[in-house]
Amino acid sequence: MAPEVHLADLIAALGGDLIGEAQTRISRIAPLDEADGQTISFLANPRYQAQLAQTNAACVIVAPAFAEAAAKRGEKGGEKGGERGGAVIVTPDPYLYFARLTQWWAARSRPLGAARIHPSAVVDPSARLGAGVDVGPLAVIEAEAEIGDGARIGAHCVIAQGARIGAGTRLAARVTVGFGCELGQRCIVHSGVVIGADGFGFAPNFKSEQPGWEKIEQLGNVRIGNDVEIGANTCIDRGALADTVLEDGVKLDNLIQIAHNVQIGRHTAIAGCAAIAGSTKIGAFCTIGGAANVVGHLVLADHVHVSAATLISRSISQPGQYSGVYPFEDNASWEKNAATLRQLHSLRTRLRDLEKKNT
Repeated sequence: MAPEVHLADLIAALGGDLIGEAQTRISRIAPLDEADGQTISFLANPRYQAQLAQTNAACVIVAPAFAEAAAKRGEKGGEKGGERGGAVIVTPDPYLYFARLTQWWAARSRPLGAARIHPSAVVDPSARLGAGVDVGPLAVIEAEAEIGDGARIGAHCVIAQGARIGAGTRLAARVTVGFGCELGQRCIVHSGVVIGADGFGFAPNFKSEQPGWEKIEQLGNVRIGNDVEIGANTCIDRGALADTVLEDGVKLDNLIQIAHNVQIGRHTAIAGCAAIAGSTKIGAFCTIGGAANVVGHLVLADHVHVSAATLISRSISQPGQYSGVYPFEDNASWEKNAATLRQLHSLRTRLRDLEKKNT
């Protein structure tokens, strides 16, 4: 649990314009509708403006347009009624301020322990560990691996031969980094992630006396830039010949499949359960919604935004929002419309015939 802080401490660390008492005590962060007299909250989306008037938060973070309303909150209700409007922190981007507040709060409430190499860890003598590296129980660091200063390797992690982990990168428990793969600085990798498993590559051999699939050895690596975050149980396959590449600032949610030879541009974010097939190139500053799929060997331009559950089956050369999801409805209506869609081609042909007759 985080210790109580004063708003003065928070402002000193994060900035912003404070309206109200600098010695106001804060013990937690919460949404507007769950706040109490020692809570700090925020308003980032105008649709929740109604909650601002009724919140009991001791302090709220708002944009300049909502500063006056925030300062007057509670005058017609709330825990303390007309006794107070409450403190306000005014900032151009409340959501960004909130994000930085959570980082500051986490650093105070969940401080990292002193760095050490746990006695049960297995570290090859040829591995190179920088200053202040922490290695958890039963972790394995193989020959010629390199771990940068201040990196933290969680319990049961495996860092394979020749892999490189940048300074300040944190691996949670049970992360696997394959042979020769590279992670940059300040990355966060959550539990169960596998980096550098073989890509899905096989050559068909069905004309021989022993038909089957011939494995194509995956000879590339995975290269991950700085400030990348990878969610739990996501898999990033090594390249077949060239490397699989994630550039700086990429953010991946849980349960994502990144196939061999994929390239993802800087600061692109991909939500959970998405899958990117092999050799596809995704540009910078893109977003891919949850459960979306991108087929292989495509190119997506910078600033492309794909809605959840959309299947991208051709390259996209222009920035913008792209959706390919049939809207849900009650099942009876869906079945009727699905039956109509099955007839769409014949209906189109009949319509053309009618147009010809009428011209």
